Amino acid sequence: MNPPTNTKPIDPRVGIGHVHLKVADLERALKFYVGVLGFELQQRFGSQAAFISAGGYHHHLGLNTWESKGGNPPPPGTTGLYHVAILYPTRATLADALRRLLAAGVELDGAADHGVSEALYLRDPDGNGVELYRDRPKEQWPRTPGGELAMFTRALDLDGLLAEK
Repeated sequence: MNPPTNTKPIDPRVGIGHVHLKVADLERALKFYVGVLGFELQQRFGSQAAFISAGGYHHHLGLNTWESKGGNPPPPGTTGLYHVAILYPTRATLADALRRLLAAGVELDGAADHGVSEALYLRDPDGNGVELYRDRPKEQWPRTPGGELAMFTRALDLDGLLAEK
């Protein structure tokens, strides 16, 4: 089925407020998201769920074991969440995230420059895909001569990112 072509676009102020992730072990997930990435614990429901955020928001991420305690990640070739993307406000804060990952021994799945953004790709302890990224200012986004967006994927210079203060 083709999408309708004459529909009114969604209000541009709409955003994605939070994501809930199924995890097998809440403590292990908190060690990663709070201990490594630096999110803050906002509320916890025993060993079943926790809500974490940056800057005191009620929650950017919900972590729960309601349907997944002790479970395994979905096998390749199945549907589900590809990754959760966490937006960093500046290149310096993305560099800080990379330093945290390296210090914790977290392996990257990849690192890319997309023209519009710079991104680090990894897996959390439950195998969930995680993208840590920062957007470039809109004025710097690559465009075709006709004005259309011209995103690309190139290797991200990690040494250059780490040099960011």
